[in-house]
Amino acid sequence: MVHRTGPASPHESAPANGPVRTCVGCRDRALAGELLRVVKSGGELALDLRRSLPGRGAWVHPDLGCLSKAERRRAFARSLRASGELDTGRLQAQLEALVHRTTGTGSSRAGLDERKQVDPS
Repeated sequence: MVHRTGPASPHESAPANGPVRTCVGCRDRALAGELLRVVKSGGELALDLRRSLPGRGAWVHPDLGCLSKAERRRAFARSLRASGELDTGRLQAQLEALVHRTTGTGSSRAGLDERKQVDPS
């Protein structure tokens, strides 16, 4: 039996502290704390921010690009074992609000170029 101390391939990361999940959009593996849990609520998808809602969950990065990839691949229906199409409108609105809340409306340096420069001499 072979015992490895490091990653077996260059694509594997070192052992993580905590559970590792796979994003259904980009298929990258990440710590569960870095991903958002998505559940089926009725016929719609919704974010499970507390990770406590019942049922199967799918995991996605908090990135609109990963969401669009997952929609194109129909990954939510497959990972949640749902038959038919799932409405992603509510999920997209929740994710946009979350991304907007964490990144703000614009650059953190907004307004610095518009201020008058005063010569201290």
